[in-house]
Amino acid sequence: MYRIGPVDSKVNPVYLLSKKRSMASNTNVLMRLVASAYSVANKAGTIVRKVMAGGDLGIVEKCGANDLQTKADRLVQMSICSSLARKFPKVTIIGEEDLPSEEVNEELLEDGQCEEILKKVCPPQYNAIKEEEVQSALLRAPMECSDFSIKWEPVQKLVVWVDPLDGTKEYTEGLLDHVTVLIGIAYEGKAIAGVINQPYYNYEAGADAALGRTIWGVLGLGAFGFQLKEVPAGKHIITTTRSHSSKLVNDCISAMNPDTVVRVGGAGNKIIQLVEGKASAYVFASPGCKKWDTCAPEAILHAVGGKLTDIHGNFFNYNKEVKHMNSGGVLATLRNHDYYATRVPEAVKQALVP
Repeated sequence: MYRIGPVDSKVNPVYLLSKKRSMASNTNVLMRLVASAYSVANKAGTIVRKVMAGGDLGIVEKCGANDLQTKADRLVQMSICSSLARKFPKVTIIGEEDLPSEEVNEELLEDGQCEEILKKVCPPQYNAIKEEEVQSALLRAPMECSDFSIKWEPVQKLVVWVDPLDGTKEYTEGLLDHVTVLIGIAYEGKAIAGVINQPYYNYEAGADAALGRTIWGVLGLGAFGFQLKEVPAGKHIITTTRSHSSKLVNDCISAMNPDTVVRVGGAGNKIIQLVEGKASAYVFASPGCKKWDTCAPEAILHAVGGKLTDIHGNFFNYNKEVKHMNSGGVLATLRNHDYYATRVPEAVKQALVP
């Protein structure tokens, strides 16, 4: 795991006052951040394709044969995190890969912003978001003294979660349509915006086809870059893991009596299947998924009226201190979430502790 962000202040608050004040001047930080993430994601897709075309993937095993890292993972994370940190230095950015601190080649950096996104009106509930806020804390002197003092401490409520290459194993095996780049944006622990790049979208359409696309979404605004479509009424098509299956995963799927089970790589890819009508539910009864896998997909799915929770029906928290593992599994749907949630076996719920 890689993190860029301000150093936390160490204080001993007795209680926090409710008054807050801004440390940033632009009231549309969210839309600027999404516009930057869009351009950065496009750059990331180019890097992914360039590494593959070069032939040397630089594969290393992190925690086994199903948990790989490639040169593309490393370069894309450096590109995304460094590019966003340069524009938004006070925002906490958390990336999947544990990389050493080093100077980033200027060729990896992206300074652009999507103009179409900047033209959109920010949902009013997010107008006041700042890169960093300050919160007042009433501090008490040593116990023998009755003096109090007020100190303003920085609070990072805005967090960016980055998966530089979702579906790495599939990338190494040539299953290129499974691969995505994920940039999720959370505020006060809630996923509110997401950007997903598919580096190889359209790659089977022929040599002259334009490769890649980027989709994005903001809660209260909608999602863009794809055609929303639903599975035909009455059909139950489940998409699930291709490379991390288990008895628990299969038992949970069987209990839902699906018409079809589609096994593919990448959490981002599975959510795209939901919003494009290729699957009705994403079921993963396993603790293998992490916050950088789900933040961007969740925001886009929720922006079009879908729902992503753990197997117990709990929503995920994406604040900067939260544990990275989604230990309660994942259950996501575009519609009829309750139909699938009520069919999760009790044995599965007991085995997956949130």
